[in-house]
Amino acid sequence: MKFHPIDQENWDRKPYFDHYITQKCTFSLTANIEITSLLAQLRIQKKKFYPAFLYMVSKVLNAHVAFRTCFDDKGRLGYWSQMNPSFTIFHKETHTFSALWTAFSEDFPVFHDNYQVDIAEYGDHDAFFPKRESSNVFPVSMIPWVSFTGFNLNLKQDNDYLLPIFTGGRFFQQENKVLFPLSIQVNHAVCDGYHVSLFINEVQKLAYHWGSWM
Repeated sequence: MKFHPIDQENWDRKPYFDHYITQKCTFSLTANIEITSLLAQLRIQKKKFYPAFLYMVSKVLNAHVAFRTCFDDKGRLGYWSQMNPSFTIFHKETHTFSALWTAFSEDFPVFHDNYQVDIAEYGDHDAFFPKRESSNVFPVSMIPWVSFTGFNLNLKQDNDYLLPIFTGGRFFQQENKVLFPLSIQVNHAVCDGYHVSLFINEVQKLAYHWGSWM
């Protein structure tokens, strides 16, 4: 996928980027996504929730440049034309995990097949990164053993990591609804509260209208 450098001098976000990149300011937000009907449909189709979650996050992320903005390996600020999810899989025997990535496709059945192929080929490997690493990936993880109302990762103070970090928790029932806690952590240099709200709302819309993509 192509990396598009940003002309910072003519970038409308320049003053905000310059301020927050100096401040090393990040923030996180956790929201409950209702997945009642989505989960029921996945069970009918005998599909797991995890790849559907990865698909929804990837689809929304790829729809907005703000979530794909980062520094490349040459130190240039820009954005990828498309990004793929790098997700964790748990090893029950050792209580460790591996990070895999799967090629994203707007077509959910295609993405689901890509996911299944990667799990079949690399799922039993206990290496941290069993699959050849890729530059245009973003991190997603799950903590399926506990529900939470907030989640935060502490990165190095001098780290200029700009991509969002997504973490899902154990879903739970409340008033006949199934809710899924989803946390998104962003760098304020490229994302504001508006962008995070947009992300959460669009993921929720996909969960409600699963018939449009499943």
